[in-house]
Formats: sequence, structure tokens, C-alpha cells
Amino acid sequence: MSLKCTFSKVLIANRGEIAVRIIRTAKSLGFKTVAVYSEADAHAAHVMAADEAVCIGAAPVGESYLVPHKIIDAAKLTNADAIHPGYGFLSENADFARICEKQSIEFIGPSAEAISLMGSKRLSKIAMLEADVPCVPGYEGEAQDESTLINEAKRIGFPVMIKASAGGGGRGMRLVKEESELSELIKTARSEAENAFGNGELILEKAVIRPRHIEIQVFADKHGNVVHLGERDCSIQRRHQKVVEEAPSPFVDEDLRQRMGSAACQAAKACSYVGAGTVEFLVDSDKNFYFLEMNTRLQVEHPVTELVTGTDLVAWQLNVASGEPLPLKQEEVTISGHAVEVRLYAEDPRQNFMPQTGLIKHWKAAEGEGIRIDSGITSEQSITPHYDPMLAKIIAYGNSREEARRRLVRAIEESTLFGLSVNSEFLANVIQHDSFINGQATTAFIEEEFSQHASMSVTAPNELATALTAILLYKNKHESSNYSAALSGWQNSNPTPWPYELRCGDFVMEVALNAEGSKFSVIEDKGPDDETVIVDLTLVEQTKNELTFIHKGVRQRCEYLIDNEQVYIRLGASYHQYLDLTHEEAVSEDAAGSGKIIASMDGAIIDVLAEVGDKVVKGQSLVMLEAMKMEHPLKSDVNGTVESIHVKANDQVKVRQLLVTIKADEENEI
Repeated sequence: MSLKCTFSKVLIANRGEIAVRIIRTAKSLGFKTVAVYSEADAHAAHVMAADEAVCIGAAPVGESYLVPHKIIDAAKLTNADAIHPGYGFLSENADFARICEKQSIEFIGPSAEAISLMGSKRLSKIAMLEADVPCVPGYEGEAQDESTLINEAKRIGFPVMIKASAGGGGRGMRLVKEESELSELIKTARSEAENAFGNGELILEKAVIRPRHIEIQVFADKHGNVVHLGERDCSIQRRHQKVVEEAPSPFVDEDLRQRMGSAACQAAKACSYVGAGTVEFLVDSDKNFYFLEMNTRLQVEHPVTELVTGTDLVAWQLNVASGEPLPLKQEEVTISGHAVEVRLYAEDPRQNFMPQTGLIKHWKAAEGEGIRIDSGITSEQSITPHYDPMLAKIIAYGNSREEARRRLVRAIEESTLFGLSVNSEFLANVIQHDSFINGQATTAFIEEEFSQHASMSVTAPNELATALTAILLYKNKHESSNYSAALSGWQNSNPTPWPYELRCGDFVMEVALNAEGSKFSVIEDKGPDDETVIVDLTLVEQTKNELTFIHKGVRQRCEYLIDNEQVYIRLGASYHQYLDLTHEEAVSEDAAGSGKIIASMDGAIIDVLAEVGDKVVKGQSLVMLEAMKMEHPLKSDVNGTVESIHVKANDQVKVRQLLVTIKADEENEI
């Protein structure tokens, strides 16, 4: 029987940067492409990139990207004879792969049987033990009652890790350090797993403390050939989600690479694998490695492997699905140079990585030697709460690790996104930390070495950024006036300072600006207890989005955007957003809590944890809000009594919508 499979039109069952990336390679190989999109994504980049596109429903993923029959209907409507699932969504859904097969549509990925086996942490671990692949000691049994899990955790010994069997991305995962935490964390892990994956099955594993998270890229064809393409080090994580990925790992030597590569290929053969897959391992300080899971799809971090091996893994996927043999034998796979990737997220690291929603008002990707940006965003695109907050991947390649790292810092600093908070400053500081530079970062890095870094905490506004904001507002007002440009800055009396009131986050600044031609002096009144700050600047040049100035004898640049009363500034990797309050009416603000619990972003209510009449205390969680695949507790800001509740479980809410009202106790009132 021939293994050749002829298809000519590929439907990409995904969105965002991965859909754009797949479309690019598919087109280069001569395939026609079809995008699918929700109503929220009607003008998204992947829709514009494809040859054809089909709307598959409303914004929530449960009404669009996660509905198999809508994807199949779109394929039939456009005569697409192959489907590439990307990552996430239906990429590891065995039932969807079976439906494609029944409809004679080529599913670009492994068999449904392989997906089903490796999609279960419990079953895959059993299979790996049988295949002699090293595994972390733990419990992966069928009995799932709480008492069994508690007894098994005691047998394994603390610390122990609870994991959602069907999960990924850190959801349904909890580290239990002592027995007293176990019962509560089993409940929360199971609840999160059921909400995220529709499956509350859990496994337990002995926690490997401060390990490396290292994964092996494997590839298999329909002819029985299996190769690995080296490793990726994904040790730097927060909330069990990867932050930085690099290839090769600075920790892995050639002997360990061969042993792990061999074990990964063994894992792939054990489930008759076809296509791209990733076998993930935990590696301890003595270079013992343990099977963690196998991802039966293309990984987010696949670009670093492509850059160091000189391959296009999406092209490999398409050709393997067509029945072609792998283009390289194991001995022909070579690793050259170094590549590092970071994930640009719509989130605020200063607010516990709170996901952000809003309008992208300006997006410009960095360019240059060794820099690659994979994105699926455009200026004027809305970022909604319905999807993962990852916006783009910033990747850099170099002949050495240090060259790649330096280029990546530059790429982060020269990629500009205005409109909502992103994690650029956090990323730039992580890869400039000594532990990363020296190749010593483990999975404990963020928690143990970086958690107190300034980029993760609320700090006073940057004084240079405040001064630049005042200058931009001044220039914007004067240059928009209708008098002659030749008279700009001219007065018929001694210069009078221009007063500005600016808000940056929770801080409000009173500043005064003196202007004499191209020279500016901005005075910030810090109040009676602090010294007045004076920032002197010389303006060299101003273009539509860039300001060149001299500060303390150094000529430098910043990017900016003025949008009505909002001013956005990027200085290197740090972003600063100001609101001009100068002409607003003064309002008084009660220092005490309001007793009004409002939605922090658009999302869905998972649970309401109180009833009308309940006594509550400040800091008590009252509502669980789900947005961007994460759960967010909304807490009382006063001690008091619940007076009214305006939402229930499964309600969709908008940012700043009133959810709960609390009547404060008298001692709260001022």
C-alpha cells in the first residue's frame, strides 16, 4: 500500500502567531491555505495572511476554535483536504484526529492513538515505564478518590507535585510542600483541570527540586524512521509556564544529549509516532533525567531548534504528512550556533502577571542580523480575554550563546507595543541576570532569584519618562496651534512655567515645564518630605513616533505615542504610560476600600464564593474570574457584610463591571 497522501489545500485550525507561521511555510511549498476565525478575530493577521478564511463562530473558544464540526465544515466548504492544528486548541485532541480520518482529511500530526496515549500523563507514564524510559517516582493509578491520593502522596514523600493528567501549560499543577496543604491543593488542582481540560484526573510525582526542564525535539515519518534534533532548555518558568527557551542547553554535554535523544526516540517508537513531537524531561544536578510528558504537536519554542539545525519544522510536518521520508538521517543532524527565544505576553509582571486586554495602538517588530520575530498581531487589533495572552515570540540567533543573548536583548528593546502592558522589561532583565548569563538558571530561578526584582514590583514613575511626557504634551499642544511655526516658543514676557498634572499607574505627579527653544527643564514637586527633582533635556529631533534628546550629556532616543490624553513612552525595554489630568476637574478619593468588587478584566465567572449577608474580611476571595486561560481571585477590600451580588457562575463580564457590593464595618469608615 502506498504511503503517499496527496493534498493541496491546508486549513490551519488555529489563530495568532502560529497560524501566521504555518501559513507562511505552507504557501512557500505551494499549498493553498485556509484560515478559520472567530468573530473577535475577523481582522486578525492570520486571516489576512491566508488565501481564504471562514468564520466559525463567536469569540469564546467553546463556540469557535474548540468545536470540531465547525472546523470540519470549514474544510468542506473550502475543499481543504488537510488540516494543520498548530498548538493548543484541538492539536492534541484524539477525537478530532479521528474525525479528520473518517472525513478523509489529512490530519497533520500523529495518529489518534498516539495522541490519546501521550495526552494522558497517567497512561503515558505507564507506557514509558514499560519502554524503559526513566520516569519520576510517583502515582499514576486509576483510583482518583481523595483518600487514595493522600495515602499515595505520603508513600511518595513530600514535597510532591500534583498534576492534571490531561493538562499542560501549568494548569492543574500544584506543588505540595507538606501534608497539611495536600487536601486543599488536590481540590483546587482537580477543579482547575476540569475547567481547563474537562478532565479532573490527577497524577502524583515526587517533586524534583531545582531541576532543569529540558526537552528533545523528535520527528518520525510514515516509514518507521525516527530522529531527534537536539534539545531545548526551558528551565526559566513562572507558574510552570515557559518564559525563556534556548538551544542547545548550556547544561547538556554531548553524552547527555545522546542519552536523552535516544530515550526520546525510544518514547516515540513506543507509540508508533508520526510527525513532530517533543519529549520533555526533568534533569537533576547530577544529570539524571526523568520523563515528564510528550507533547504530540509542534511546540511554541520550535524556532530555536530550527535556527540551530537549519531546518523548517513546519515544512517537515507537511512533507511527512504527504508520505515523504524524513529529509535527514540521525547522523546528518547537526547543531550550529545558539538560539534563544522569549514570549511577549499581554500581562503586567508588576501585578502578579495579570493578563491585559485592550487595543494595540502601535506595534513595530525589531529587525536586524540574527533576529526573528514570530507574531500574529497588528496595530489597531483588540486583545480580548478569550485567548492566551501570548502576542509574539522574539528570537535571536548567534554563533555563540553570548552573541545570541546580546542580540535578543536588543530585539526586545527595539520591539515596540503601545496600548496595553507587556512583559518586555521583565524579559530583558531575566536574560541579563547573572544566573542566565552563566547558564545556571533552573526551574526555581524566578521564585528564588528573581521574585524581588524591580521589574516585578510597583515602583515610583521613572523621572526621565515623566519629564519626556511633559515635553511631548507641550510640543503637541504648541505644534497643533495655528500660529506660525517661526513663532513657536516665543513669548512677549519672561517665560512662565507650564504646569502639568500626570497620572502614571496609582501615582499622580505635579510638574512644571520651562521651555527655551530646544532646551527644557522639568521640575517635579515631590512634596514636603522629598527633594524637588529637576530634569534638564535638550531636544534634538522629533519625528512621528521617535524623540531624540540629550540628557546628562548623552544623546539618546525614545519611542512614543500620544493618543488624546494618553502618552506612551518606551525607554529601552521599559514602558511608561501617562494620563494627562491637567484639565480634569479635581476629585477626592476615599483612602479606605470602596466595598465594591469590580471585574479586573473581561472574562467569565467561574465561581461566587460568598452569599448575601455573609460576613467577610479584607483580602478574602469572593469571586473567581477566568480570563486568558487563567483563574483570578477577586478579593474584598474591606471588612464587612455582603450587601448584593450581581453575577453568578458562567456569566460573562466586562472589565470594571460591578460584581459584589459590601457594606463596610464602621471601623473601616473614615
